[in-house]
Amino acid sequence: MSTDFAANTPGRSASAASLAVAPRLLSRVSWGAVFAGAVIAVVVGAGLNILGAGLGANLVDATARDTPSASSFGIGAGIWMLVSHLIGLAFGAYAAARLSGTADRTDGMLHGLAMWATAVLVAGFLVGSAAGSVVSTAASGITGMIGSTAQGLGNLAGAAAGEAADRTDTGTIQSLTQSAVDRARDALTASNADPAAMTSDQRKAEIGRLIGRRITDGNLSQQDQDRLAALVAAESGMSPDEARARIGQVEQQAQQAVQQAEQQAREAADAAATAAATAAYWIFALLVLGAIAAVLGARAGTRRALAPDYVAR
Repeated sequence: MSTDFAANTPGRSASAASLAVAPRLLSRVSWGAVFAGAVIAVVVGAGLNILGAGLGANLVDATARDTPSASSFGIGAGIWMLVSHLIGLAFGAYAAARLSGTADRTDGMLHGLAMWATAVLVAGFLVGSAAGSVVSTAASGITGMIGSTAQGLGNLAGAAAGEAADRTDTGTIQSLTQSAVDRARDALTASNADPAAMTSDQRKAEIGRLIGRRITDGNLSQQDQDRLAALVAAESGMSPDEARARIGQVEQQAQQAVQQAEQQAREAADAAATAAATAAYWIFALLVLGAIAAVLGARAGTRRALAPDYVAR
């Protein structure tokens, strides 16, 4: 009844008829072809890289000392890996477009791009797994080596301790311990005394406290500066003026060392940022070239539509 109404209604017959006979669009993607092409791309690229490694190993001639330089090896290896990557993607895209069975050129190129994306993900997963395995193996080896070394040191320390215990009595150990405690107490309790009347340990302890305060507070008062100069003069046997000059020289050298370390850290950070940016640009260019190779390979692998008269026969 609705069809008769649409057919008998002016202005609606054409639109209703078109809606009635409009075909339903089916999915035209073949994931089997995409995955097969990705596997082909990865295997072809890996095979070519293995071939390149073999050719590079043949160029090493340690006997005649006729081996190419490291820079030449690096450039050649980079070019070979790039070409292998592009050839593998082109073969994989050709296979994906061919196996999809489509005769539409756009569908074939989209299959090639889907294969390219899948191959990139698979290759990234394989590289990450290999790197993780290498790191895990290296960590295990280092842990074992450290454990063995620690065990050996423990055995050595145990043997040395046993021998020392046999040769050293308790009274000698107590005497040495008490002497060290007395020296530390004397060094820490002689603050604000006359530097000339202080022992060397006492002067060094107070010099260390003043230098620590200089580092933490950023500056010393005039009284502390005079005290530090007197301590240095008494410890080194120089005059107070020479001690002040010596202190100023040491502070200047320390500031220069700090500034130099800061500059080196800034330069290292800048170099790392530049290297990261360069690597990102190269990776992006490699992805773009891979996509272009996949599109060209898929275009070549897309089936051609048969002529209507040939199909009728």
